[in-house]
Amino acid sequence: MALTSPLQDDSIHQAPLEIVSKLLSENVNLTTQEHENIIVAIAPLLENNHPPPDLCEFFCKHCRERPRSMVVIEVFTPVVQRILKHNMDFGKCPRLRLFTQEYILALNELNAGMEVVKKFIHSMHGPTGQCPHPRVLPNLVAVCLAAIYSCYEEFINSRDNSPSLKEIRNGCQQQCDRKPNLPLRLLHTSPDLVSQEATLTDSRLKSVIVTSNEIHVEVERNNTANQKMTANVGNDSEPNLIDCLMVSPTCSTMSIELSAQADRILGCYVEILKMLSDYDDWRPALASLLQPIPFPKEALAHEKFTKELKYVIQRFAEDPRQEVHSCLLSVRAGKDGWFQLYSPGGVACDDDGELFASMVHILMGSCYKTKKFLLSLAENKLGPCMLLALRGNQNMVEILCLMLEYNIIDNNDTQLQIISTLESTDVGKRMYEQLCDRQRELKELQRKGGPTRLTLPSKSTDADLARLLSSGSFGNLENLSLAFTNVTSACAEHLIKLPSLKQLNLWSTQFGDAGLRLLSEHLTMLQVLNLCETPVTDAGLLALSSMKSLCSLNMNSTKLSADTYEDLKAKLPNLKEVDVRYTEAW
Repeated sequence: MALTSPLQDDSIHQAPLEIVSKLLSENVNLTTQEHENIIVAIAPLLENNHPPPDLCEFFCKHCRERPRSMVVIEVFTPVVQRILKHNMDFGKCPRLRLFTQEYILALNELNAGMEVVKKFIHSMHGPTGQCPHPRVLPNLVAVCLAAIYSCYEEFINSRDNSPSLKEIRNGCQQQCDRKPNLPLRLLHTSPDLVSQEATLTDSRLKSVIVTSNEIHVEVERNNTANQKMTANVGNDSEPNLIDCLMVSPTCSTMSIELSAQADRILGCYVEILKMLSDYDDWRPALASLLQPIPFPKEALAHEKFTKELKYVIQRFAEDPRQEVHSCLLSVRAGKDGWFQLYSPGGVACDDDGELFASMVHILMGSCYKTKKFLLSLAENKLGPCMLLALRGNQNMVEILCLMLEYNIIDNNDTQLQIISTLESTDVGKRMYEQLCDRQRELKELQRKGGPTRLTLPSKSTDADLARLLSSGSFGNLENLSLAFTNVTSACAEHLIKLPSLKQLNLWSTQFGDAGLRLLSEHLTMLQVLNLCETPVTDAGLLALSSMKSLCSLNMNSTKLSADTYEDLKAKLPNLKEVDVRYTEAW
């Protein structure tokens, strides 16, 4: 009756579907063949109507249990195509979205796998260069996001106190694995510390009591974090990781492991996002939909996910249209965007900055070649820019030259460090000479001598440090931070050539006993030393007893023994601040 009635009323076709849905809920012991017969029988009714919720559950079950059934291809395909082309709100009809998700997973189980899925996506787009169905893309993205979230749902629900994205980026694990919340002294050393005598008085030190889970140390030169750390130091706007000598160490990186089924779902739907990014007409809308980073923080901490999604971000970065590549930036101030996540030190970076350099290049090549964008780079990503320039990346060399030319950097020490970085490579030297021909004052700045403070970008190596120190004059260097870099004891040969060095930060490096012994023989005037989370042992730490000027020493999370600690206290009379937490001496 429903199929032959001339009446044009939705309820004429919907009523039989509701009846079948009710009968199915009352007859749960049907055979697989009976399932298929029912689906085939109601197929004509589905041409112009969405299946009701209970019927969607029935379809989902069939997709899961018999993904290779011909019913999936012959009956469900037009139903799903209709849902994607016409559905307006998955929020009101979540089971339609779940059915679409299960249908796509069933396609992926066929012999051709992703090829079948790719053909389906192409059929939804159409053969022309412009998709005629405006609802298809947002509906497909909604299905992908829901499927990807479901992969991490068990992991998310298993954590009563899941860490924030900021904590994940800083390497913290769940609350139960974090180290105890202890009151710590966060030292803020007065700017004139290095010019004074080794003995420090309390009047020259300012401290604030905080708890370990409140401390946020950005490896990158983040201006916001810098303001939090140096609130009591004065007007010095440059980040100084040595100011954080007594901060508790970061914990080991989170480990995200998915089940085999979740892994297959993740692989399928990330591939679909890749396919969507390959269509030129879909790319602007896709970039806009993904700009707020709508994925759970556990996904962003999962190396496999961010590595696979990188293809999509690359497609955005390569697109010449401003409406596409501008979506790489954060959707609002104070929130990370893809540009931050895939930059060196970001949670998703796995290529030492290649994608970051290409993103900067395309952004600078459009309307972003402005002082505002350069200022943002200088405040948040100056470290990665200098590291890539040190390794010869021409785009980053150009960025540093523009920062000097537009007077983006106010601090003289940082300007001198940029100049030294530029002069360490042939391309940098050439571009800097061209810049100096235009601006004579830069030459005058360099004649005044080297910087007094220097912070090496994260992921720098011994070779990067050697290249930088050989490129200019560092005889005035008093404050050096190598924290969170990849330097080893081999760099000690270069450090001992810094006669004015007073403060050295080696936090979370691979600097070991051999380097420590060499430092103790030559840098006898060193006052502040941070060895937190380094592989040093008693064999190297005992050598510090000859460094009589030491007044602040951090041995947090090292292999320090109680006997060695007592020996150092007895032989270092000026030692005022010591951190031995998470050691045998604690």
